[in-house]
Amino acid sequence: MGRGAQALRLARAGHKVTGLESDRDMLAAAREALAGEPEGIRERVRMIEGDGTETGVHFLPGSFDVVLCHGVLMHVQEPDAMVAGLARMLAPGGLLSLLVRNADALAMRSGLAGDWAGALAAFDSDTYTNRLGLPVRADRLGALKATLAGIAAPLHAWYGVRIFTDHVEDDEAELSAEQLERVLALEDRAGRTDPYRQVAALLHLCGVRG
Repeated sequence: MGRGAQALRLARAGHKVTGLESDRDMLAAAREALAGEPEGIRERVRMIEGDGTETGVHFLPGSFDVVLCHGVLMHVQEPDAMVAGLARMLAPGGLLSLLVRNADALAMRSGLAGDWAGALAAFDSDTYTNRLGLPVRADRLGALKATLAGIAAPLHAWYGVRIFTDHVEDDEAELSAEQLERVLALEDRAGRTDPYRQVAALLHLCGVRG
């Protein structure tokens, strides 16, 4: 769950949300953020300290209509068991939403930055160093598609995320409202369109439980 940003957005939209987080500092930050919300939103959110690789300890099978796992698998060395556990929590027809680093496009960021040696090395790798300087891993669309099919939550749709904006640094000048609208429209269209989505920094995959 991290600091709870997505959980709070979902709760504000009217959904009942359960967040799972193993890092106590992150969990404390999420609870602090939740405490500042109106009562109607606070009562729709439950936060649990626990490991995403041990979902069976915390939840019964079929407990949720939607399960989100965004920006997590890159920190898990053997993700298949975790993904299977997430799928078991889905009710029939439920949606599993995964946001992962795209291993098939790892050369893009280095190449666009002029790091030719790094770009060449990335072709034969499924690991990279993130913006925090931590070594993490990436996933390939074909492998995840096979994993989802094998756990009875076959791939329903997939999108590319951060195609034109991945190389933009966080501290660059803020965009005007009009510019931001155009950027979002561009990313949204490219994320749904081949061949652009294939070279996205991130992949958003949606599997549906049979």
